Amino acid sequence: MNNLRTILLLLALVLLPHLTSAQAINADKTALTNFIIRMYKHATFEVKVVEDYEHHYLVSAVKLDPTKYDDNENTMMRVAGVKAMSQASRFLNGSNISEDLIVTTREDSDGNINTETIEKIKETSIGYVNELEHLSNFRNDEGKQVFLYIKQID
Repeated sequence: MNNLRTILLLLALVLLPHLTSAQAINADKTALTNFIIRMYKHATFEVKVVEDYEHHYLVSAVKLDPTKYDDNENTMMRVAGVKAMSQASRFLNGSNISEDLIVTTREDSDGNINTETIEKIKETSIGYVNELEHLSNFRNDEGKQVFLYIKQID
């Protein structure tokens, strides 16, 4: 019985530092997230390199109008992710980007006008930035949805 107690005590002593450090990582990430949100609200940006005490991060901020996506969070997340990777690639590698906005209007038999907007983005780039992590999203003062993506660069 004493051997079992000794083994459990040793196991608890070995696991305790790992469990407490995991909580500290989340606290550090939350503090970094809050810092970046405050920084963005103070002065907006698209791509910025931010440093904390130990690391450098590439932050890509994408601002989308929710009314263009019918307030569909899933669609906005996908579009924001692609735009964030595009901005980060442009910042790190340089690229050529062309965007076409096609607005189609139709009048139905009742006289109602229906408008459809299609945005086509074509990018030619030397490199590709992947592994951007979705950090946070929030609504700004204009009612636009801001998505923040981050990548550790050192």
